[in-house]
Amino acid sequence: MSTKLKHFVDDRPFDPQEGDRLSPELEKFYMSSQWRMMWLKLRRHRLAVISGVILALFYASILISELLAPYAANSRHTEFIYAPPQSVHLFHDGGFVGPFVYGYDYKLDMDTLKREYTPNPAKIERLRFFCSGDRYHYLGLVEMSFHVVCPAENGTFFWLGTDRLGRDVLSRIFYGARISLTIGVVGIAISFVLGIILGGLAGYYGGMIDAAITRAIEVIRSFPKLPLFMALSAALPVWLSPIWVYFGITLIVGMIDWTGLARAVRAKLLALREEDFCTAAVLMGAAPRRIIGRHLLPSFISHLIAVATLHIPEMILAETALSFLGLGLRPPVTSWGVLLTEAQNINAVALYPWLLLPMVPVVITVLAFNFLGDGLRDAADPYK
Repeated sequence: MSTKLKHFVDDRPFDPQEGDRLSPELEKFYMSSQWRMMWLKLRRHRLAVISGVILALFYASILISELLAPYAANSRHTEFIYAPPQSVHLFHDGGFVGPFVYGYDYKLDMDTLKREYTPNPAKIERLRFFCSGDRYHYLGLVEMSFHVVCPAENGTFFWLGTDRLGRDVLSRIFYGARISLTIGVVGIAISFVLGIILGGLAGYYGGMIDAAITRAIEVIRSFPKLPLFMALSAALPVWLSPIWVYFGITLIVGMIDWTGLARAVRAKLLALREEDFCTAAVLMGAAPRRIIGRHLLPSFISHLIAVATLHIPEMILAETALSFLGLGLRPPVTSWGVLLTEAQNINAVALYPWLLLPMVPVVITVLAFNFLGDGLRDAADPYK
């Protein structure tokens, strides 16, 4: 007696395209625009995303620097010169008090002439939040006195210590962020415009224009950067106001750093101008400006953004180095480089190491920009 075998053939109608169908996630990815694909790839780069969040917080802070700083930028406390950092505590003698610091007892060592500050447990100075403190002009326009955190009435709060004039280091770091962070963005904007225009002309037209711009790039890049920065900064008139010195340093930084972007634009245009879509635009009578602006640049603008992101930390470091050497921004302008001028002698390192703390946000910012630039470069690469 024969046994009937089971039928394993699918009786559904045959669909020839069924094997070529993608999962909804892959279909969503491959049908996305260039910018969305770049964002989806960037999200997978954890370090770049974290760096982007850190930079977003840093740049958001410059809008409210006066509110975040416990003191005004130039507020002096002559009785607390070179005071060391005060630690924030929550508990005293086993009981919860809330955020507070111990007040300092001051004594001058007559043998070494060193100021000695000793925390006094009997002086409990509770911090105030969302309070009224030193008066300032918000963005240089509106007079205000609101602060996120303030010292106790008739107390002190020097979380990162004070400098040789008794000014709070933490407050000055917040104020310095506004200059040091914006000088990189404004400088890269100048560099971006020069790089796209000159690099675009060299890459699209070629010939004598390409040769002249390329030789100019090579001449500028042949000079050591720091001495060139120093020479141009020293050429600024000493009678210029601090705001004009800021714009002068920004212009110098942007006009020297455009060569890298120009070379990137030139190389891309040399490769793309022979493509079919560019030839078709030429045959249809499109002007060179339209071909470059509407057809060529959009095809690799994401790559340029990644390159520009990697150039911003170079500009921040350039301003910091110039200000540290006394050839950049000068007081009363406050930047991270200006703050580091306090740490130019060995006494600062040996006796007052907290004067080196403005170096910490510089390092964090430069690393964050480098990590974000690496992530953007990978996300903009069509082969990854």
